[in-house]
Amino acid sequence: LDRLRAVVPWALLVIAWSSIGPAMGDPMAPTSQDRQIAHAVTFKLQTGHLTEHKMDDEISQRCLAAFLESLDPWKLYFRQSDVDRFAAREKELDDLVRDRKLEEFLNFAHTVFSSMLQRVDQTPVIVDELLVGPRDFTLDEEILRDPDLATYANSDAEARDKWRKLIKYDLLSLKAEKLGKEEGEDVDDEDPVEKLRSRYKSRFRRTHQTDREELLEIYLTALTSAFDPHTSYMSPDSYENFLIVMRLELQGIGAALQSMDGETVVRKIIPGGAADKDGRLKVDDKIVGVGQGPDGEIEDVVNMKLKDVVRRIRGDKGTVVRLEIVPADGLERNTIAITRDRIELKDSEAQGDIFEEGKKADGQPYKIGVIDLPSFYMDLEAARRGDPDFKSTTRDVRNILEGFNRDGVDAVVLDLRRNGGGSLQEAISLTGLFIDQGPVVQVKDAAGVVQP
Repeated sequence: LDRLRAVVPWALLVIAWSSIGPAMGDPMAPTSQDRQIAHAVTFKLQTGHLTEHKMDDEISQRCLAAFLESLDPWKLYFRQSDVDRFAAREKELDDLVRDRKLEEFLNFAHTVFSSMLQRVDQTPVIVDELLVGPRDFTLDEEILRDPDLATYANSDAEARDKWRKLIKYDLLSLKAEKLGKEEGEDVDDEDPVEKLRSRYKSRFRRTHQTDREELLEIYLTALTSAFDPHTSYMSPDSYENFLIVMRLELQGIGAALQSMDGETVVRKIIPGGAADKDGRLKVDDKIVGVGQGPDGEIEDVVNMKLKDVVRRIRGDKGTVVRLEIVPADGLERNTIAITRDRIELKDSEAQGDIFEEGKKADGQPYKIGVIDLPSFYMDLEAARRGDPDFKSTTRDVRNILEGFNRDGVDAVVLDLRRNGGGSLQEAISLTGLFIDQGPVVQVKDAAGVVQP
């Protein structure tokens, strides 16, 4: 944890270990593992957070508000009566944490989520009725598209009216999207009502597919964000994805996947990856089954959560995964075996390009070097192992700058518009490529020690 905080000091990253099975009968019920994680997170918040904010009623209220917002950001499911019932206990959460009644603390999240699932299950009937019912597009009506301004429905009738307006808005959006297509562009001929029905059905199904680890992550992040918006709890899956983003490398087949109406669709084949070299998997193919090894049983993955499909497809370099495919061209489904490999995410690393603009005194154009830097990436594990060639933003940008110098570039633009952050260590060392001395940032820890 301390090593991670040194790399990303604005975030408290708490990593969960392998899960212990849930209580029998209720897969969402908190486990002893969850209590241990909650204890670790709450202990660090109370003893090591920069703000030194006490675990008090204010934190408790913020936690509940953030939790409800995460579960139901558009306020489509919960009624105001539900929220009032939860709010009756909003000043108890801090007491449960301080008194180490962590099972009761976690059970509250379970209760809130179960209540939302009940509301979600009431919604499909309403949506189906509204989708087939008449609609009057001549009425002058409004719908709030800012979740911060939305309010919870006070009655079932008010909730139904919110869905009526949403369906009306979504149908108009689909029509506008279709009308906005330029000549020659592909036009979706699917009936907009059926398209919406499928979209809403997928939304309801995804809510039900939330597992215990995800609910714990949502709940504990609501608590950590009550201290400050940059502190979060990472589940094992989130941490693994974080490491992939930081090292720009994973082991798998090299395909970007998307969940569409319960089906896993190939959205992109990563150049140079295992799937690209194999050549049989194509964009828009649907993956309907996954098998492990040359002869492992094919497991049906239709309607399976995308992250669970990805978990089955990823694996160690050199191992085989078998994919049952429904080709995009409509031919019969088939099964292909691909040997997993090390995949480099080249599209996410620093890229350099040179443009010619304007004229210098001698009449020659200026050479402008542009560096597109999507993040401050760094292979944390390789760096800790002492690997001298660990993946590094600074090393990649240095190579680009050396190339610019060889090509006689006159000026450099460093493009950070889509840079979401990353390793502070890399941000500092990269700045050193441009500024030769002086501090560029100060880090203050919970003890008040400031390190330039």
